Amino acid sequence: MPRITLNIFDVTLFRALALATLLSFMAFTPVSAQDWNKGVDAYQAGDYATALQEWRPLADQGDADAQYFLGVMYEKGNGVPQNYAEAVKWFRLAADQGDADAQYNLGVMYEKGYGVPQNYAEAVKWFRLSAKQGDAQAQYNLGIMYRNGEGVPKDYAEAVKWFRLSAKQGDAQAQNSLAVRYEYGEGVLQNNIMAHMWYNLAAANGHEKAGEWRDERAGLMTNADISKAQAMARECMSSGYTKCGY
Repeated sequence: MPRITLNIFDVTLFRALALATLLSFMAFTPVSAQDWNKGVDAYQAGDYATALQEWRPLADQGDADAQYFLGVMYEKGNGVPQNYAEAVKWFRLAADQGDADAQYNLGVMYEKGYGVPQNYAEAVKWFRLSAKQGDAQAQYNLGIMYRNGEGVPKDYAEAVKWFRLSAKQGDAQAQNSLAVRYEYGEGVLQNNIMAHMWYNLAAANGHEKAGEWRDERAGLMTNADISKAQAMARECMSSGYTKCGY
């Protein structure tokens, strides 16, 4: 990636944990909600044994959130011996219930060959399911698969589609990848102004190399075009990524 995938869990774990906690009283009976929240408190405190004790019965009863977090624990070896195959088992159970985070992580497992034989087509399948639910990391990864022709025919236009969806959620990696497509005219018409704009946004969102690559583009642009690209970047960010290009 650029890395092909983000760290498998660092982004999705705490986002899903916060959401699941918020919804717990609506989703569970009082007893199971109490067990769930006790597991959340234990996990956040690093008491993985207690979290496992509280979540496993819920997972066995079919709760997708608990299944997802059991997958995380087995992948990381938190409170249990690290076991990728067991992680895949729990991710799959949650993913089959439509959990976008589990679908994303299952895609990564297939892409990397963790706990399952490496299978790019299966990775694409799960990334697509998560991406269609709006998961920015899955959208980015799906764009990478199309860019590289892994599990799908290489298709720069399709890669641009998914990069753009992720970029408009503020994902710096996707913004950088979209800038590269404009720089080289892959899946879009070559456009230094658009490349500069997306590199600028990626840099603002923390991409380590995007600022350097933005400045390289600037060396090939007129002052008027640089000013336009900068104004476009400001408007794009201030609009919440709804107005990104004249």
